[in-house]
Amino acid sequence: MNVNKVIVMGNLTRDPEARAMPSGATVVNLSIATNRFWTDKSGQKQKETEFHNAVLFGRQAEIAKQYLTKGSPIFVEGRLKTRNWQGQDGVKKYRTEVIVLNLQLGPRNFGAGAASNSVNPAPPQENKRNEAENLDVIEYPEEDINLEDIPF
Repeated sequence: MNVNKVIVMGNLTRDPEARAMPSGATVVNLSIATNRFWTDKSGQKQKETEFHNAVLFGRQAEIAKQYLTKGSPIFVEGRLKTRNWQGQDGVKKYRTEVIVLNLQLGPRNFGAGAASNSVNPAPPQENKRNEAENLDVIEYPEEDINLEDIPF
């Protein structure tokens, strides 16, 4: 059995780069930074940053192009793919990318000084109130449940 699956959760290092394929579908390239923290044998805190290239296609690419900017938190799931090509200098070049199959956007900050794509975001308390008003209420029937009737 073979498995090619990768999960990356980090922040964008630059704005998404969008292009159109000959078919008209959108393709977006992202660069995601992830940090690793640990304490070495001497007790010093250490930090290591890794950079990951990611590619999105179709609707997910359009969503990334619309909502993501440099510094945005992002969670992606996908598979690894290594491309190779001949460089202008004649040297064969390689690039390993995450082909994104699942994309989740990170939380958006609406606090003081936070950048926002919204013109006038509602205050957090008002957002919570609006969300609560829009939730569907599930009404359960008034039945007594006898624990002895449960089969497990």
